[in-house]
Amino acid sequence: MLRRNEVTESKYVLGIETSCDETGIGIVRIRESGDARHELLSNTIASSMDEHARFGGVVPEVAARAHLEALQPAIEAAVAESGITLADVDAVAVTSGPGLAGALMVGIGAAKALAVSLGKPLYAVNHLVGHIAADILDPDAPPLEYPTVALLVSGGHTSLLLVRDLTSDVELLGETMDDAAGEAFDKVARILGLPYPGGPEIDRAAAEGDPKAIRFPRGLSRASDMAKHRYDFSFSGLKTAVARWIEQREAAGEPVPVADVAASFREAVVDVLVTKALDACAQHGVPRLLLGGGVIANKRLRDVTLQRAEAAGVTVRIPPLRLCTDNGAMIAALAAELIATGRAPSTLEFGADSTLPVTQIQVAAKEPVTS
Repeated sequence: MLRRNEVTESKYVLGIETSCDETGIGIVRIRESGDARHELLSNTIASSMDEHARFGGVVPEVAARAHLEALQPAIEAAVAESGITLADVDAVAVTSGPGLAGALMVGIGAAKALAVSLGKPLYAVNHLVGHIAADILDPDAPPLEYPTVALLVSGGHTSLLLVRDLTSDVELLGETMDDAAGEAFDKVARILGLPYPGGPEIDRAAAEGDPKAIRFPRGLSRASDMAKHRYDFSFSGLKTAVARWIEQREAAGEPVPVADVAASFREAVVDVLVTKALDACAQHGVPRLLLGGGVIANKRLRDVTLQRAEAAGVTVRIPPLRLCTDNGAMIAALAAELIATGRAPSTLEFGADSTLPVTQIQVAAKEPVTS
Protein backbone atom coordinates (compact mmCIF):
# COMPACT_ATOMS: atom_id res chain seq x y z
CA MET A 1 0.00 0.00 0.00
CA LEU A 2 1.36 3.40 -0.95
CA ARG A 3 1.75 6.09 1.69
CA ARG A 4 -0.27 9.27 1.41
CA ASN A 5 1.69 12.27 0.19
CA GLU A 6 2.35 15.17 2.51
CA VAL A 7 1.26 18.45 0.92
CA THR A 8 0.18 21.82 2.21
CA GLU A 9 -1.73 23.40 -0.68
CA SER A 10 -5.32 22.53 -1.62
CA LYS A 11 -6.02 20.43 -4.68
CA TYR A 12 -9.38 19.99 -6.36
CA VAL A 13 -10.81 17.09 -8.38
CA LEU A 14 -13.86 17.35 -10.63
CA GLY A 15 -15.66 14.02 -11.12
CA ILE A 16 -18.03 13.12 -13.98
CA GLU A 17 -20.49 10.21 -13.73
CA THR A 18 -22.74 9.20 -16.66
CA SER A 19 -23.06 5.42 -16.38
CA CYS A 20 -26.86 5.28 -16.42
CA ASP A 21 -29.66 7.87 -16.18
CA GLU A 22 -28.08 10.41 -13.83
CA THR A 23 -25.61 13.07 -14.91
CA GLY A 24 -23.43 13.58 -11.85
CA ILE A 25 -20.78 16.25 -11.34
CA GLY A 26 -18.88 16.41 -8.07
CA ILE A 27 -15.99 18.53 -6.84
CA VAL A 28 -13.79 17.35 -3.98
CA ARG A 29 -10.93 19.03 -2.15
CA ILE A 30 -8.12 16.54 -1.60
CA ARG A 31 -6.85 16.04 1.92
CA GLU A 32 -3.52 14.27 1.54
CA SER A 33 -2.08 14.10 5.04
CA GLY A 34 -2.96 11.91 8.00
CA ASP A 35 -6.47 10.48 8.19
CA ALA A 36 -8.26 13.69 7.18
CA ARG A 37 -11.35 13.14 5.04
CA HIS A 38 -11.55 14.57 1.55
CA GLU A 39 -13.92 17.54 1.57
CA LEU A 40 -17.03 17.50 -0.62
CA LEU A 41 -17.54 20.94 -2.16
CA SER A 42 -20.37 20.21 -4.59
CA ASN A 43 -22.53 17.31 -5.73
CA THR A 44 -24.77 18.19 -8.66
CA ILE A 45 -27.08 15.57 -10.14
CA ALA A 46 -29.35 15.94 -13.18
CA SER A 47 -31.64 12.93 -13.51
CA SER A 48 -33.46 11.84 -16.66
CA MET A 49 -35.68 9.47 -14.68
CA ASP A 50 -38.88 11.24 -15.70
CA GLU A 51 -38.03 10.74 -19.38
CA HIS A 52 -37.72 6.98 -18.80
CA ALA A 53 -40.86 6.63 -16.69
CA ARG A 54 -43.22 6.20 -19.66
CA PHE A 55 -41.10 3.27 -20.85
CA GLY A 56 -41.06 1.60 -17.43
CA GLY A 57 -37.26 1.49 -17.33
CA VAL A 58 -34.06 3.13 -18.53
CA VAL A 59 -33.74 3.46 -22.32
CA PRO A 60 -30.02 3.70 -23.23
CA GLU A 61 -30.48 6.07 -26.19
CA VAL A 62 -32.67 8.40 -24.15
CA ALA A 63 -30.12 8.38 -21.32
CA ALA A 64 -27.23 9.26 -23.67
CA ARG A 65 -29.12 12.20 -25.19
CA ALA A 66 -30.10 13.43 -21.73
CA HIS A 67 -26.44 13.39 -20.65
CA LEU A 68 -25.49 15.48 -23.69
CA GLU A 69 -28.06 18.10 -22.74
CA ALA A 70 -27.31 18.09 -19.01
CA LEU A 71 -23.51 17.98 -18.85
CA GLN A 72 -22.59 21.61 -19.43
CA PRO A 73 -25.30 23.06 -17.13
CA ALA A 74 -24.40 20.48 -14.46
CA ILE A 75 -20.70 21.34 -14.62
CA GLU A 76 -21.48 25.04 -14.39
CA ALA A 77 -23.80 24.47 -11.42
CA ALA A 78 -21.24 22.30 -9.61
CA VAL A 79 -18.45 24.83 -10.11
CA ALA A 80 -20.69 27.65 -8.88
CA GLU A 81 -21.66 25.67 -5.77
CA SER A 82 -18.06 24.74 -4.98
CA GLY A 83 -16.83 28.32 -4.77
CA ILE A 84 -13.90 27.67 -7.11
CA THR A 85 -13.46 28.19 -10.84
CA LEU A 86 -12.71 25.67 -13.57
CA ALA A 87 -9.19 27.07 -13.70
CA ASP A 88 -8.72 25.97 -10.07
CA VAL A 89 -9.43 22.31 -10.89
CA ASP A 90 -6.26 20.22 -10.55
CA ALA A 91 -7.56 16.93 -11.97
CA VAL A 92 -10.56 15.52 -13.82
CA ALA A 93 -12.05 12.10 -13.07
CA VAL A 94 -14.63 10.12 -15.02
CA THR A 95 -16.44 6.79 -14.92
CA SER A 96 -15.04 4.46 -17.58
CA GLY A 97 -17.39 1.58 -16.69
CA PRO A 98 -19.33 -0.48 -16.01
CA GLY A 99 -22.58 1.00 -17.29
CA LEU A 100 -24.49 1.80 -20.48
CA ALA A 101 -21.96 2.15 -23.30
CA GLY A 102 -23.59 5.17 -24.98
CA ALA A 103 -24.07 7.00 -21.70
CA LEU A 104 -20.47 6.32 -20.64
CA MET A 105 -19.17 7.64 -23.97
CA VAL A 106 -20.80 11.01 -23.39
CA GLY A 107 -19.14 11.48 -20.00
CA ILE A 108 -15.78 10.19 -21.20
CA GLY A 109 -15.78 12.54 -24.18
CA ALA A 110 -16.57 15.50 -21.96
CA ALA A 111 -13.92 14.53 -19.41
CA LYS A 112 -11.20 14.14 -22.03
CA ALA A 113 -12.09 17.49 -23.61
CA LEU A 114 -12.12 19.21 -20.23
CA ALA A 115 -8.82 17.69 -19.11
CA VAL A 116 -7.07 18.58 -22.38
CA SER A 117 -8.46 22.12 -22.48
CA LEU A 118 -7.43 22.76 -18.87
CA GLY A 119 -4.10 20.98 -19.26
CA LYS A 120 -4.90 18.81 -16.23
CA PRO A 121 -4.43 15.09 -15.52
CA LEU A 122 -7.31 12.70 -16.11
CA TYR A 123 -8.30 9.71 -13.98
CA ALA A 124 -10.56 7.05 -15.52
CA VAL A 125 -12.09 4.98 -12.73
CA ASN A 126 -14.48 2.14 -11.93
CA HIS A 127 -18.09 3.02 -11.20
CA LEU A 128 -18.59 0.26 -8.61
CA VAL A 129 -15.47 1.14 -6.66
CA GLY A 130 -16.72 4.72 -6.75
CA HIS A 131 -19.72 3.64 -4.69
CA ILE A 132 -17.31 2.45 -2.00
CA ALA A 133 -15.37 5.72 -2.21
CA ALA A 134 -18.55 7.65 -1.41
CA ASP A 135 -18.07 6.54 2.18
CA ILE A 136 -14.83 8.48 2.57
CA LEU A 137 -16.70 11.76 2.00
CA ASP A 138 -18.69 11.42 5.23
CA PRO A 139 -17.07 13.96 7.57
CA ASP A 140 -18.59 12.32 10.65
CA ALA A 141 -17.37 8.77 9.98
CA PRO A 142 -14.04 7.33 11.14
CA PRO A 143 -11.49 6.30 8.48
CA LEU A 144 -12.44 3.24 6.44
CA GLU A 145 -10.77 0.13 7.85
CA TYR A 146 -9.48 -2.72 5.72
CA PRO A 147 -10.39 -5.31 4.86
CA THR A 148 -14.12 -4.66 4.59
CA VAL A 149 -16.95 -6.44 2.80
CA ALA A 150 -19.03 -4.17 0.57
CA LEU A 151 -22.58 -4.86 -0.61
CA LEU A 152 -23.50 -2.69 -3.60
CA VAL A 153 -27.17 -2.69 -4.57
CA SER A 154 -28.55 -0.53 -7.36
CA GLY A 155 -30.80 -0.58 -10.41
CA GLY A 156 -28.11 -2.12 -12.58
CA HIS A 157 -25.77 -3.83 -10.14
CA THR A 158 -25.90 -6.20 -7.20
CA SER A 159 -22.37 -7.08 -6.12
CA LEU A 160 -20.60 -8.42 -3.07
CA LEU A 161 -16.98 -7.30 -2.78
CA LEU A 162 -14.00 -7.84 -0.51
CA VAL A 163 -12.10 -4.55 -0.24
CA ARG A 164 -8.54 -4.89 1.03
CA ASP A 165 -7.55 -1.46 -0.24
CA LEU A 166 -9.72 1.08 -2.05
CA THR A 167 -7.09 2.03 -4.62
CA SER A 168 -5.37 -1.26 -5.27
CA ASP A 169 -7.16 -4.40 -4.10
CA VAL A 170 -10.88 -5.05 -4.60
CA GLU A 171 -12.05 -8.63 -5.10
CA LEU A 172 -15.41 -9.66 -6.55
CA LEU A 173 -16.98 -12.31 -4.30
CA GLY A 174 -20.29 -12.53 -6.11
CA GLU A 175 -22.80 -10.69 -8.27
CA THR A 176 -26.23 -11.03 -9.77
CA MET A 177 -26.67 -13.77 -12.37
CA ASP A 178 -29.65 -12.03 -14.00
CA ASP A 179 -31.76 -9.12 -12.73
CA ALA A 180 -30.17 -6.70 -10.29
CA ALA A 181 -32.20 -6.02 -7.15
CA GLY A 182 -33.25 -2.60 -8.42
CA GLU A 183 -34.45 -4.10 -11.70
CA ALA A 184 -36.49 -6.66 -9.79
CA PHE A 185 -38.18 -3.88 -7.81
CA ASP A 186 -39.08 -2.09 -11.06
CA LYS A 187 -40.45 -5.24 -12.70
CA VAL A 188 -42.52 -6.35 -9.71
CA ALA A 189 -43.89 -2.83 -9.35
CA ARG A 190 -45.03 -3.01 -12.97
CA ILE A 191 -46.69 -6.40 -12.33
CA LEU A 192 -48.55 -4.82 -9.40
CA GLY A 193 -49.60 -1.84 -11.50
CA LEU A 194 -47.37 0.58 -9.59
CA PRO A 195 -45.46 3.46 -11.26
CA TYR A 196 -41.77 3.62 -12.18
CA PRO A 197 -39.31 3.72 -10.44
CA GLY A 198 -40.46 0.68 -8.54
CA GLY A 199 -38.31 0.86 -5.41
CA PRO A 200 -40.07 3.77 -3.67
CA GLU A 201 -43.49 2.51 -4.84
CA ILE A 202 -42.91 -1.01 -3.47
CA ASP A 203 -41.77 0.57 -0.21
CA ARG A 204 -44.92 2.67 0.07
CA ALA A 205 -47.18 -0.29 -0.67
CA ALA A 206 -45.24 -2.59 1.67
CA ALA A 207 -45.72 -0.23 4.60
CA GLU A 208 -49.27 -1.54 5.02
CA GLY A 209 -48.47 -5.18 4.25
CA ASP A 210 -47.35 -8.31 6.10
CA PRO A 211 -43.82 -9.42 5.10
CA LYS A 212 -44.64 -12.97 6.25
CA ALA A 213 -47.90 -13.25 4.32
CA ILE A 214 -46.31 -15.06 1.34
CA ARG A 215 -43.12 -17.12 1.37
CA PHE A 216 -41.48 -16.16 -1.91
CA PRO A 217 -38.30 -18.03 -2.97
CA ARG A 218 -34.81 -16.90 -1.97
CA GLY A 219 -32.69 -17.30 -5.10
CA LEU A 220 -29.38 -19.22 -4.97
CA SER A 221 -29.82 -19.89 -1.25
CA ARG A 222 -30.21 -23.66 -1.19
CA ALA A 223 -27.48 -25.93 0.09
CA SER A 224 -26.86 -27.12 -3.48
CA ASP A 225 -26.08 -23.54 -4.54
CA MET A 226 -23.35 -22.99 -1.99
CA ALA A 227 -20.48 -24.59 -3.93
CA LYS A 228 -20.67 -22.42 -7.06
CA HIS A 229 -22.94 -19.53 -6.14
CA ARG A 230 -22.45 -18.91 -2.43
CA TYR A 231 -22.12 -15.14 -2.90
CA ASP A 232 -24.06 -14.75 -6.16
CA PHE A 233 -27.59 -13.40 -6.49
CA SER A 234 -30.59 -14.20 -8.68
CA PHE A 235 -33.85 -12.25 -8.63
CA SER A 236 -35.38 -13.29 -11.95
CA GLY A 237 -37.01 -16.37 -10.42
CA LEU A 238 -38.39 -14.29 -7.57
CA LYS A 239 -39.96 -11.88 -10.04
CA THR A 240 -41.53 -14.82 -11.91
CA ALA A 241 -42.82 -16.32 -8.64
CA VAL A 242 -44.58 -13.05 -7.81
CA ALA A 243 -46.14 -12.93 -11.28
CA ARG A 244 -47.37 -16.55 -11.05
CA TRP A 245 -48.80 -16.00 -7.56
CA ILE A 246 -50.77 -13.00 -8.79
CA GLU A 247 -51.98 -14.89 -11.88
CA GLN A 248 -53.31 -17.69 -9.70
CA ARG A 249 -55.21 -15.26 -7.48
CA GLU A 250 -56.72 -13.51 -10.46
CA ALA A 251 -57.64 -16.81 -12.14
CA ALA A 252 -59.47 -17.84 -8.97
CA GLY A 253 -61.35 -14.54 -8.97
CA GLU A 254 -59.73 -13.43 -5.73
CA PRO A 255 -58.43 -9.92 -5.04
CA VAL A 256 -54.67 -9.34 -5.07
CA PRO A 257 -53.43 -8.06 -1.70
CA VAL A 258 -50.95 -5.56 -3.15
CA ALA A 259 -49.56 -4.50 0.22
CA ASP A 260 -48.86 -8.09 1.31
CA VAL A 261 -47.29 -9.00 -2.04
CA ALA A 262 -45.07 -5.92 -1.94
CA ALA A 263 -44.01 -6.55 1.66
CA SER A 264 -43.34 -10.25 1.08
CA PHE A 265 -41.38 -9.58 -2.12
CA ARG A 266 -39.29 -6.90 -0.44
CA GLU A 267 -38.59 -9.23 2.49
CA ALA A 268 -37.33 -11.95 0.15
CA VAL A 269 -34.92 -9.53 -1.53
CA VAL A 270 -33.68 -8.11 1.76
CA ASP A 271 -33.28 -11.56 3.31
CA VAL A 272 -31.05 -12.80 0.49
CA LEU A 273 -28.93 -9.64 0.39
CA VAL A 274 -28.29 -9.51 4.12
CA THR A 275 -27.78 -13.26 4.55
CA LYS A 276 -25.15 -13.47 1.83
CA ALA A 277 -23.38 -10.28 2.94
CA LEU A 278 -23.08 -11.42 6.55
CA ASP A 279 -22.04 -14.90 5.41
CA ALA A 280 -19.21 -13.28 3.44
CA CYS A 281 -18.15 -11.37 6.56
CA ALA A 282 -18.13 -14.57 8.60
CA GLN A 283 -16.32 -16.71 6.03
CA HIS A 284 -13.58 -14.12 5.45
CA GLY A 285 -13.24 -13.13 9.10
CA VAL A 286 -14.15 -9.50 8.38
CA PRO A 287 -16.30 -7.80 11.06
CA ARG A 288 -17.10 -4.84 8.80
CA LEU A 289 -19.80 -4.34 6.15
CA LEU A 290 -20.23 -1.30 3.92
CA LEU A 291 -23.49 -0.69 2.03
CA GLY A 292 -23.63 1.28 -1.22
CA GLY A 293 -25.82 1.94 -4.25
CA GLY A 294 -29.22 3.54 -4.73
CA VAL A 295 -31.27 0.64 -3.34
CA ILE A 296 -29.66 1.31 0.05
CA ALA A 297 -32.29 4.05 0.32
CA ASN A 298 -34.69 1.19 1.12
CA LYS A 299 -35.30 1.60 4.85
CA ARG A 300 -36.21 -2.06 5.38
CA LEU A 301 -32.86 -3.14 3.90
CA ARG A 302 -30.96 -0.77 6.18
CA ASP A 303 -32.95 -1.75 9.28
CA VAL A 304 -32.60 -5.50 8.76
CA THR A 305 -28.90 -5.16 7.98
CA LEU A 306 -28.25 -3.19 11.15
CA GLN A 307 -30.28 -5.59 13.32
CA ARG A 308 -28.73 -8.79 12.00
CA ALA A 309 -25.22 -7.33 11.80
CA GLU A 310 -25.33 -6.28 15.44
CA ALA A 311 -26.27 -9.83 16.43
CA ALA A 312 -23.36 -11.14 14.32
CA GLY A 313 -20.85 -8.68 15.76
CA VAL A 314 -20.44 -6.87 12.44
CA THR A 315 -20.07 -3.09 12.18
CA VAL A 316 -22.11 -1.52 9.36
CA ARG A 317 -21.13 1.61 7.44
CA ILE A 318 -23.65 3.45 5.27
CA PRO A 319 -22.59 6.56 3.33
CA PRO A 320 -24.96 9.57 3.40
CA LEU A 321 -27.96 8.55 1.30
CA ARG A 322 -27.45 11.46 -1.12
CA LEU A 323 -24.12 9.83 -2.01
CA CYS A 324 -25.52 6.31 -2.46
CA THR A 325 -27.18 6.96 -5.82
CA ASP A 326 -24.97 7.47 -8.87
CA ASN A 327 -23.09 10.76 -8.50
CA GLY A 328 -19.95 12.56 -9.59
CA ALA A 329 -18.77 13.14 -6.03
CA MET A 330 -17.95 9.47 -5.53
CA ILE A 331 -15.93 9.46 -8.76
CA ALA A 332 -14.01 12.53 -7.63
CA ALA A 333 -13.47 10.91 -4.21
CA LEU A 334 -11.98 7.76 -5.73
CA ALA A 335 -9.66 9.85 -7.88
CA ALA A 336 -8.73 11.92 -4.82
CA GLU A 337 -7.63 8.71 -3.07
CA LEU A 338 -5.64 7.64 -6.12
CA ILE A 339 -3.89 11.02 -6.17
CA ALA A 340 -3.33 11.02 -2.41
CA THR A 341 -1.57 7.64 -2.63
CA GLY A 342 0.66 8.77 -5.48
CA ARG A 343 -1.06 7.03 -8.38
CA ALA A 344 -0.22 8.28 -11.86
CA PRO A 345 -3.10 9.63 -13.97
CA SER A 346 -4.67 7.80 -16.91
CA THR A 347 -3.66 8.27 -20.50
CA LEU A 348 -6.25 9.26 -23.11
CA GLU A 349 -6.14 5.70 -24.47
CA PHE A 350 -9.35 4.43 -22.90
CA GLY A 351 -12.99 4.26 -23.84
CA ALA A 352 -16.31 3.13 -22.47
CA ASP A 353 -16.27 -0.39 -21.02
CA SER A 354 -19.79 -1.51 -20.15
CA THR A 355 -18.49 -4.66 -18.43
CA LEU A 356 -15.40 -3.23 -16.71
CA PRO A 357 -14.44 -5.70 -13.94
CA VAL A 358 -14.42 -4.35 -10.41
CA THR A 359 -10.83 -5.48 -9.99
CA GLN A 360 -9.79 -2.79 -12.48
CA ILE A 361 -10.05 0.24 -10.21
CA GLN A 362 -8.31 2.66 -12.56
CA VAL A 363 -8.18 2.41 -16.36
CA ALA A 364 -5.21 3.19 -18.65
CA ALA A 365 -2.97 4.34 -15.83
CA LYS A 366 0.35 5.85 -16.90
CA GLU A 367 3.47 4.01 -15.91
CA PRO A 368 5.05 5.78 -12.92
CA VAL A 369 8.30 7.57 -13.63
CA THR A 370 11.25 5.96 -11.84
CA SER A 371 14.59 7.62 -11.21
